[in-house]
Amino acid sequence: MDRNAEIRAAQERVITVFQQKPQAALSTIKGSARIEDGLTCAFRQGKHEAVMDMGKVLGGDEKGPTPGFFIRAGLAGCVAIGIKLAATREAVAIDAIDVDVEMDFDDGAMLGVGSNTAAPLATRFIISVRSSGPWETVTAMIDRALGADPYFLALRDAQNVTARVVAAGG
Repeated sequence: MDRNAEIRAAQERVITVFQQKPQAALSTIKGSARIEDGLTCAFRQGKHEAVMDMGKVLGGDEKGPTPGFFIRAGLAGCVAIGIKLAATREAVAIDAIDVDVEMDFDDGAMLGVGSNTAAPLATRFIISVRSSGPWETVTAMIDRALGADPYFLALRDAQNVTARVVAAGG
């Protein structure tokens, strides 16, 4: 079985389960970040861990990429993988996908300087696709993939976001 057939079969198995048991599609994913001394932050989710830090200019030790690096990596990776999953599922020939993500910021806002928001001022995805398929078919599939991409949609659409502060025990 070729790799695309394996990917398609895996998706079809999951789709069948979700169609038969819609509640199985609902999930909550939890990860935890911890900082003790300095700004070096360890994030753990299940068996995976990532270390991030800030640059020396902000008092960090540069022991890892910044949190923004991981956000942009996750966004670009999610979009690229989501497109590849959709292409494979729909049998649209994709030879390669490159996703660039650009985010504009007012860096002072993060430090309370100025009147802009600390949120990204704009985000752009540049998606380059190499395909032997009809361009209209490829772009329509990409539109469907983006319409189902959790993190593309998390940026694009407003959502309920909350924070709760609790006292740490011990």
